[in-house]
Order: sequence, then structure tokens, then C-alpha cells
Amino acid sequence: MQTGDIKYIIKKIHFGTATAVMFLFWCCIVIWGCSPKVAKVDLPYDTLQAFSLSGEKEAPARWWLAFEDPDLNSLIDSVLRGNLPLKSVWYQLEEAGALVDVTASARWPQLSLGIQSGFSVPEPDFVGGENTQVSLRAAYEVDLWGRIRYSMHADQYQFKASYYDYKTAAVTLSAETALTYFRLKATSEQLRLTKEQLDTNEKVLALIRARFASGQVRGVDILRQQQLIENTKEQQIGLEMQLEVLKNQLAVLLGTPPGEDFRNSIHVFDSLPELPPLPQTGVPLQLVNRRPDVLNAYYQLQAADRDLAAAISNRYPRLNFSIATAVRSNTIEGLLESQAGSLAGSLLAPLFYGRSLNAQVDRAEAVRQQLTNSYGQTVLTAFQEVENALVQEVKLTDQIEVIEEQLELAGKTFRQLGIEYLNGSLPYIDVLATLTQQQQLRRGLTDARMTLYEVRIGLYRALAGGFETASIAGEDL
Repeated sequence: MQTGDIKYIIKKIHFGTATAVMFLFWCCIVIWGCSPKVAKVDLPYDTLQAFSLSGEKEAPARWWLAFEDPDLNSLIDSVLRGNLPLKSVWYQLEEAGALVDVTASARWPQLSLGIQSGFSVPEPDFVGGENTQVSLRAAYEVDLWGRIRYSMHADQYQFKASYYDYKTAAVTLSAETALTYFRLKATSEQLRLTKEQLDTNEKVLALIRARFASGQVRGVDILRQQQLIENTKEQQIGLEMQLEVLKNQLAVLLGTPPGEDFRNSIHVFDSLPELPPLPQTGVPLQLVNRRPDVLNAYYQLQAADRDLAAAISNRYPRLNFSIATAVRSNTIEGLLESQAGSLAGSLLAPLFYGRSLNAQVDRAEAVRQQLTNSYGQTVLTAFQEVENALVQEVKLTDQIEVIEEQLELAGKTFRQLGIEYLNGSLPYIDVLATLTQQQQLRRGLTDARMTLYEVRIGLYRALAGGFETASIAGEDL
């Protein structure tokens, strides 16, 4: 765990009297073997030794810096500060920290002060019914079998699990923001491309009409070209809608109300840049030790293990001490004249609870087994996400190269068919088919590049080990 990861330090308080120490020593000798043991946690399978592919440069902790895009950096920083669900997860962490303090307080003596006053009618007062009383009481349970200690440790592990749950949420949020940002770029690029294609199609339509006026082509060629223009307009409308929806999504990520004013303030002009080099994937075991969702599952399992130990300890006797002192009188002035005190100890041993205590142990054991398998599955999923991203990146890169080759061939074909069409040796339907294919390939190339960006962001997310946010750094939310 890195320095500064855990903000709360649980103080261990030890309290007792000479009698409690002697009694504890005697109990430990008699039934020492009853104390529950904490089991070791192991993965239910042999871990992966190496990933199938790796780059040379390690990705930074704030992984989006690898894109070297100042606008993206500023956007993610703003989202990490303003996103409402992320703030909610942070306060869940604060709640978990408070629960640690609540459980740890059981290791302290419990003190209570009571003040009582009243009057009796008719006078004189009833015998023994002092109307004014001040009392101070203290109660303490000696943690013989570690029930309180294990419960406190369980809450501490739950707090650590909540901490990594927060870091998981931050990693997920940063990835979602980056995806939205690059999708805005890709959609904007597609929209510009569609407008260019619409302009080209209208110019072709003007050329066909001119040839039709001279009797060189049929009227159906005009209809087919008009149909292509309407199809391109449909594409444009869909992209405009998608662009506005993405802007609304970005507003919500920033914790800002979506609307026309916000959408008008977002301008995306540049296209998708080149991807940075493939990051270093490292050793799979290192991934297990740094991924926040894996660490969350691990600490959930550790907490369940301590809950099981606490449930086992709950079946053993409890040793309690109580001290009480009081002053009482019929008048406030006479309080100091009547004083009383008491010291008591009790040993409570469970005899019959209708199998309730054993059932609690069985339940805790079942929960622990569930979380053991859940932890193993989380690690497997982490490996799968990295491997999937690596395979997809390789295949998508090959696919993009094929699309680019097709696009080049489609361009050459269109130019050749255009010449033959102008010479009157070819029907327009062949030219139209090639033109449509060329335009689809250009749009498909942008889609493929965006998919490659999605895969790369998924890889960064799969390799991410968390990063410091404003909340972790102690800044205002």
C-alpha cells in the first residue's frame, strides 16, 4: 500500500485491572486452544506468468497523460472534482472510516454520568426515596478471545476495501470521460466527412443533370444520385444528434446541468490523433497487486475472514467489569453527605441459543467462501481484460490497414469508372456503386480508428493502479 493511501489510524487501547489480568491469564491457560485462527488467502488457481504482448514504456499513473492532450487533461481533472457519483463514493469511504471508530470504541471503558432530581408529594418524602442523585458508571469487557479485535479488524479491512472501491470509481470515471471526449472528436470528424460527401454528391448531381439536358444519360441516373444525397443527409442528421447527446453526457460527467447553453460552449474541431505507443503490460502478479478493484475484492475477503473469527469468538465466555459510584440526597445541599460505590465482575458463557451462534459461524464461513471465489474471479477478469485489449488492438490495427487499402483501391476504381462514364461507355449504376462504397469505407475507417481508441482506453483502464484525486489529497470536494 502506498504512503497516504489510508488516512485513518486506528489506535489500540489496552485497559484492565489486576483482577482482570489474573483472570485473563487463567482463562488463557485453560482454553487457549479455543481462540480462532485467521486463515491464509490464496488464489484457487495458478496465476498467469506473462501477458501475450507488451510495449516498452510504462503508462503513467494518470494514464490519460500518455495521449499528450492538454484539453483532455483539463477535462478529466474537472470531472474528478465535480462528478457527483464520485463524491458519493467518497462519502461512503468516510462512512466506513467512521464505522471503524465505532467498533474500536468497544475497547475503551464505557462511561456514563447520570443526574436525577425530583420532588415527592405529600411531604415528608417516602423512606429511601432520595430525590436528588448524581452517579458515574463505567463498564468494560475484557476481549478474551479477540471478538472485539477481530470485529475492529474486519471494519478496518472494509474501510480499505471502500478506499479501493473509490479508486476503482475514479479510474472508471476517467476512462468514461476519455471515451466521451474521443467520441466527440470522432463524431465531429464523421460529421465533417459527411458534409464533404454531401457536397461531392451534389456536384455529381449537377454534372448528371447537365449531361441529361444534352441527352447523354437517362433520367433514372438523376433519381439514383438524389437518393444517395438523401441518404447522406440522413447520415448527417444522425451524427448531429449523436454529437449533441455526447455533449449532454459530458455535462453530466462534469456535474453540470445539460442544455443548449452548455452544448454551444463545447467546440470540437480537431480529429482523432495518432495513438501513443503500446504501454508496458508488466507481470500479471504486479497487476493483481495494484489494480484497485482486485484490491477491493482482496480486502473484502480479509474482512469476511475476520468476521468469521469474530463469530467463532462470540461462542466463548465474556468477562465484563463494571464500576459505579453515586451521591444522593433529598436535597442538593446534602449530596456530599451520602456516597456509595460498587465494583462488580461477571462471566457470561453462552449455553443454549437454539443454534443461533453456530448458524452465525456457518453464515460467516459461507460468506468467506463466496468472497474467496469472487476474489479469484476478479483476478481472472483483470487478466482477461488485458488480454482482450491486446488481441483487439493487434487485430484492429490489421483491420485498419485493410480498410485503408480498400479505400485506396476504391478511389482508383471510381476515377477510372468516372472517365469511362464520361466517355459514354459505362452506365452510371457502376459509378454510383463505387462512389457509395468509397464513402462508406471512409466513414468505416473513422469508426475503426475510434474503436481502436476505445480498446486502448480499455487497456489503460485494465492496467491502471489508481491515482490521487483532490479528495485523497485533502482538498475541498
